[in-house]
Amino acid sequence: MSDEEGPSVEKTNSEDSSLPEQELESVGEPQSVGEPQAVEETESVEEPKTPEDTEAVVEAESVGPEPAEAPRPVDKDAIDSTEATVDEAEIEPTDAETTFDEPTIDEPTIVEPTIVEPAIDESANEVTTVIPVVPAEDAPPTEVVDSAPATETIDEQTEQFEPPAVVVPPKPPRPEFVQQYDTQQFEPIQQQYEPVVREPEAVAPPAPQQQPEAPAPASSRKWVKPAIALGAIFAVAVIAYGVDIFTSSGKTPRGTQVAGVDIGDLTPADAEATLRAELGPRLVEPVAVHAGGVDAEIVPASAGVDVDWSATLSGVNAQPINPITRITSFFGSREVPVVSTVDQGALDASMSQLAANSDRAPVEGAVVFESGKATGVSPAAGQALETQQAGATFAAEWSDGGVVDLPVDEVPVTVTQAGVDRALQEIAIPAASGDVVVNGRDGKVATLGVDQIGEVLTFTPDGSGGLTPQYNTDAAIKILTPQLVSTEVQPKDASFTFAGGKPSVVPGVVGDLINWPDTVKELPVLLGSTASRATPAVYGPVPPALTTEAADALGINEVIGEFTTGGFEYASGVNIGLAASEIDGAVIKPGDTFSLNEYTGPRGAAQGYVESGIINNGRPDKAVGGGISQLATTLYNATYFAGMDDVAHTEHSYYISRYPEAREATIFDGAIDLQFRNPAKTGVMIETIATSSNITVRIWGTKTVDVASTTGPRTSPTSPNTVTLPEGPGCVASSGAPGFTVSDTRVITDHASGAEISSNTRTVKYDPVPIVKCE
Repeated sequence: MSDEEGPSVEKTNSEDSSLPEQELESVGEPQSVGEPQAVEETESVEEPKTPEDTEAVVEAESVGPEPAEAPRPVDKDAIDSTEATVDEAEIEPTDAETTFDEPTIDEPTIVEPTIVEPAIDESANEVTTVIPVVPAEDAPPTEVVDSAPATETIDEQTEQFEPPAVVVPPKPPRPEFVQQYDTQQFEPIQQQYEPVVREPEAVAPPAPQQQPEAPAPASSRKWVKPAIALGAIFAVAVIAYGVDIFTSSGKTPRGTQVAGVDIGDLTPADAEATLRAELGPRLVEPVAVHAGGVDAEIVPASAGVDVDWSATLSGVNAQPINPITRITSFFGSREVPVVSTVDQGALDASMSQLAANSDRAPVEGAVVFESGKATGVSPAAGQALETQQAGATFAAEWSDGGVVDLPVDEVPVTVTQAGVDRALQEIAIPAASGDVVVNGRDGKVATLGVDQIGEVLTFTPDGSGGLTPQYNTDAAIKILTPQLVSTEVQPKDASFTFAGGKPSVVPGVVGDLINWPDTVKELPVLLGSTASRATPAVYGPVPPALTTEAADALGINEVIGEFTTGGFEYASGVNIGLAASEIDGAVIKPGDTFSLNEYTGPRGAAQGYVESGIINNGRPDKAVGGGISQLATTLYNATYFAGMDDVAHTEHSYYISRYPEAREATIFDGAIDLQFRNPAKTGVMIETIATSSNITVRIWGTKTVDVASTTGPRTSPTSPNTVTLPEGPGCVASSGAPGFTVSDTRVITDHASGAEISSNTRTVKYDPVPIVKCE
């Protein structure tokens, strides 16, 4: 009789599932066992973690000389049935009833089964009960029923994945029945079941059908609808994206702005036209600028700023491909900067003009005196426009539509407020506390009043944030001297008199003057004192510039040069007489230089000079002080023959007949001068004799040389032109005269030996005297 191991039966929670029909042997006493019925399960089960946890591999061992087990033929339907049975083996029964049909077995042989249970997964809390089935000795081969429907039902209700099939091959009869799990054997646990015998129901064999794929777990199926929705949304988005790309092709990106002008979604031509229409007028409109604390306006076009339209539009990007960028363009904008062209010269000029108004010099801390009161001036930093950077900033930001803030540099101050306060309290306020008095002779005093302290005391930065006092003693002397001049004796130079037709020395006078530098040297102490503010004047002798002894030693005892001119009009005679009286008695020491303009000083109406004839721009005219040129010519010729050195003289532009050719001089106050130097070892003196018709100049000294003059012929004559002027006081008629060129040669010889010392030739070109008509 053969022993065959049946498949282990596992309880399920499906009420409609039925076990496959099999022949069973009774456990214990022989019983009649019917077909197995449905096993009811009320408790839910856990899904196995891995297929290995659910598989029960049943091995049959033969007891005999050959332990090896021969493989049996595998039936596909049996595999499917076994697969379903193994899948059911993972369900953990809790409180279930199991009913069996009792089959009728002839002469049963009872075999004690050995039940081997697999290791229980405590984490899953699963218990699998294996029930051995002992068939009759002559029972036919086990019929394999296609259990696909049952498997399908179990899979649907337990939502388990389909485990791999377990194949149970038939084995030959053996005396013992042993179940092994993972090579470990356990003592069989006998469980008594009360089988319920029911009449078997006729079950039609299921039609062969293809095993369907296991349905997706519910956890996956719940995402199907959202996935479909998302797919639909994505498809719509892709279509919308394509439509947007197509409709915007060839246009500027949506939301593009230039200087606040919207040019988005336009063709390049329309974008440029819109930009020119909106931005172009701003070039001639004033733009507000702010430079430091100064507000002003600048017109871009006037400042040489224009728009580079091509470069500006080239900054507009092509249509973006990024869908996120395209979506955000519906809700925002992208600013493209204006590219400007600049006329640097015009821009620099505009910035310089602005700088003239915006620049501010720093206000240095100082101390000033106002109405005898000392006050402090608080320091304030200045500012200077950074013209180069300011121009670049204006060119870059003029189109932004706001106030353009131009950069300025701060010009720092060197004096701090603390320095001002210190100088005010320690020096200025005490200095203005009262008058400073200088006591002179005969009870006379000179006073430096508090309202004059500011002329004497000033402050300069010391380089360390403070102020240094500066005492102007010259200003103090200028204020004090006139008040005590009556107490002084002025020195007087020795002079000469011509009594009896011969010069004689008039003794000089030694002066007794206040030594002002010594007197005011204590001025800082006096100004800083709040008690005694008076000091005595310091007097001292002052010799004359030309002492009596020096005058006697000059050797002025004879005439060494003399010249006389005449023919002047009355007004010219008045001016000649005044100037001649100024230079009469002038002494020129050996090596000294005499200047006519310097010696006479200004020759204006205030000095008694009157209007007379002059030469202005080559033609006759009139001016105050005119006619003095005749005195200059007379003096030049007297010094010429006295052997004086010619330092500076200028001839008239055209020849005047009363003067010697190439040996005459003109003069003009502050412009044209006559100067000569005394080369002798003795002094010389000027004597002037003026009458209503002529002027004579004599040079007195010691004669050491003789002078001879040779005048050359006239050459290169030129004819005069005619000038017509409006009749009136400004027009002086003239008949004109031709121009020419002439030279003069002066030869100087030694008076004692006659030896030639020097010979000099001077050539003069005279312009023609124009013919002037007054009409």
